[in-house]
Amino acid sequence: MLISCEVGEEQSLYSQLKEIPEVKSCLITYGSYDIIVEFVTDSASQINKIIISKIRKLPKIKSTITLHVTN
Repeated sequence: MLISCEVGEEQSLYSQLKEIPEVKSCLITYGSYDIIVEFVTDSASQINKIIISKIRKLPKIKSTITLHVTN
């Protein structure tokens, strides 16, 4: 997932995202997006739940783009 956040909130959001159990990797970036998050689930319904109830509800997030990756 690519996340854009309010200016100066990258570190705070990074810390909050790292507390979500499904988050496997989180990186602060510079450019069009501020944070890249990798999370792993077993089903599409779990993906929706994490995005809607855990990630997008965090304060200071301006926008997200979800990239569904399969192996």
